[in-house]
Amino acid sequence: MNRSVLNILIIILFLIGIVGAGSLVLEEIRTGEGCPKFGFVPACYIILAFFVLPFIAHIFKKWNVIYFLGTGLALIIATVASIMQLTGNAECPKTGGGTPMCYYSFIILASLIVLKLMHLKNKNI
Repeated sequence: MNRSVLNILIIILFLIGIVGAGSLVLEEIRTGEGCPKFGFVPACYIILAFFVLPFIAHIFKKWNVIYFLGTGLALIIATVASIMQLTGNAECPKTGGGTPMCYYSFIILASLIVLKLMHLKNKNI
């Protein structure tokens, strides 16, 4: 796949993730009930940070460690949240259609990691 196409796909996925997590952060600020908490920290704050920091690293074409650390940690959180949602041990925020957002986060974050690996592999294109 062409490097510029990969770049555009990565940016689009980041924007979707940032808008999704950002909407949860706004709901959390407004109502205090937008997302589950890790201790006293709302999980959506953490996920939003793990979308924004790797996005910045990608845009500036630097800090691949930050890219993979951020997306990797967020993927772990999304994986755990998705498993807990499936087993009934937790409740992820849902979209208007009723789909748990942790499922979408899992798919987006896994895709971001795969696309970045492809992007780096195709560096000479």
